[in-house]
Amino acid sequence: MGTAADDRLGRRLRGLARRTQRRYSAGDDRPLGGYLAAMAGFGVYTAAWATAVRLRKSPLPDRPQPWDVVLTAVATFRLSRLLSKASVTSPLRAPFTRYVGPQGPAELQEEPRAEDGKDTLGELMTCPFCMSVWVVSTLTAGQLLCPRATRTVMGALAALAGADALQLAYSVLVNKAAGDD
Repeated sequence: MGTAADDRLGRRLRGLARRTQRRYSAGDDRPLGGYLAAMAGFGVYTAAWATAVRLRKSPLPDRPQPWDVVLTAVATFRLSRLLSKASVTSPLRAPFTRYVGPQGPAELQEEPRAEDGKDTLGELMTCPFCMSVWVVSTLTAGQLLCPRATRTVMGALAALAGADALQLAYSVLVNKAAGDD
């Protein structure tokens, strides 16, 4: 194809993308291009992990052990909330978000910045559900590449989740005993 044909194809693809965006968004501003970039980034990220695992040439387990699934789930939950909601990690999110207010014990409500394409990253960084996809992939790769160290970290994150649950339960009991239901 020549340059003119490439230009026509590029214009057609951009037009198709704009029409698709307009039809999909129903008048709302949805960053489909950013989501597409995030999906591509995730694909590259997981491909890099898969390549590292393959180069290591260690045999893969036939299936995950039930205890590893539970430990991974609890660790993923805790690390995802720590990264996406905790006050202490807000400097990591600040370039892509705006502070709205407190959300719960040691957690913040933030909204993604809508400028300069930061909305998709801001949304990813403030959504524990979105963040958990990246975290679980990282922990799974860690279990395949460095299982002992990864399980130690996951055990610490699970203990932290347990401690958080105990802190919240204690607060409920104190409030109940004080009659503050």
